[in-house]
Amino acid sequence: MVRQIVFRQVVVFLLIIPVFTYAGNDPPQKHKQKVPRNIILMIGDGMGSAQLYTCITVKGDKCNIAHFPYSGFVKTYSADSYITDSGAGATAYATGHKTNNGYISVSPEGKNLKTILETAESKGLATGLVATSAITHATPAGFIAHTSNRGNMDDIARDFLKTDIDVFIGGGYDNFAHRKDSINLIDSLRAHKYTIARDLKDVDVPNVSKLAALLADGPMPRISAGRGSMLPDATEMALKLLKRNKKGFFLMVEGSQIDWGGHDNDLNYVVDETVDFDNAVGKAIEFAKKDGETLIIVTADHETGGLALTGGDIKTGKVQGSFVYKDHTAVMVPIFAFGPGSEQFTGLMENTDVYKKCMALYGFKLP
Repeated sequence: MVRQIVFRQVVVFLLIIPVFTYAGNDPPQKHKQKVPRNIILMIGDGMGSAQLYTCITVKGDKCNIAHFPYSGFVKTYSADSYITDSGAGATAYATGHKTNNGYISVSPEGKNLKTILETAESKGLATGLVATSAITHATPAGFIAHTSNRGNMDDIARDFLKTDIDVFIGGGYDNFAHRKDSINLIDSLRAHKYTIARDLKDVDVPNVSKLAALLADGPMPRISAGRGSMLPDATEMALKLLKRNKKGFFLMVEGSQIDWGGHDNDLNYVVDETVDFDNAVGKAIEFAKKDGETLIIVTADHETGGLALTGGDIKTGKVQGSFVYKDHTAVMVPIFAFGPGSEQFTGLMENTDVYKKCMALYGFKLP
């Protein structure tokens, strides 16, 4: 009986894999060149296949991710756990190394690991981070900071001044302005020629060279609490600023609060945040289609909540579901790619492989 169950599971898995190799109804796009000048990595924190399918159900053919030409699955385990946290997950994508849960771009032994954002900056590319959490939270921090304690968000804020990042947009103002050590990092950012913004409406893009948009004291509010279109708007603004660099850019965009809806076992929260994340993906696609030299990768660091969709209606966009857990799970997460180099992101891969593929596409040597 056990062998029969295992066999059936293997057959189901093998049937699923081709679906995630070529996704959507759109044929693979032709591009100006085979390698990208720009890479946009978009992470739906906590977004498993079920979370994504809620977006497909609600938006139908307007779901942007569903039209990506290439897709696959990503294994998410960390160095010390079958179930990763966001710190270790971000570290894998940012550095190509597995690390312990709670660590931010340091090895299990505590050695700093150079991130793809830091490498891109050192090569003269423009760089940016966008999130609906505090910008000092685990996922964005994984691309710019180094610590063995993801909770040290004041220390993480200091690391933003150690890399000449061009644009960062999210919450987390208090980690720069109202710190336990009383150091005002807002003044330090201004000294480094950053325009400081508390509202995207106040940003005069043509007259901004570097932008630190800290739009909330802590995390951004959830969609249902009035965040509005901040994530797609911030993505669009970041792209306008970063595209000025003729050498190219690296941008990481996180839909942070899909994860928080999973922790709360709140299906409406999950749906709202996944749809919002997909809207941001839409802004990236608009840019990439015009540019022709931009690779977009959409994936997740892990799944949260063990969401099972137990009912729904494609015609009305209604979704029903239940959660089995209040925390992260170990299931594989989907990955999608669009643009030059996208054909490399198919099949089953380690989360660390994403970094290695991106580095190779940029033409950067691995450290």
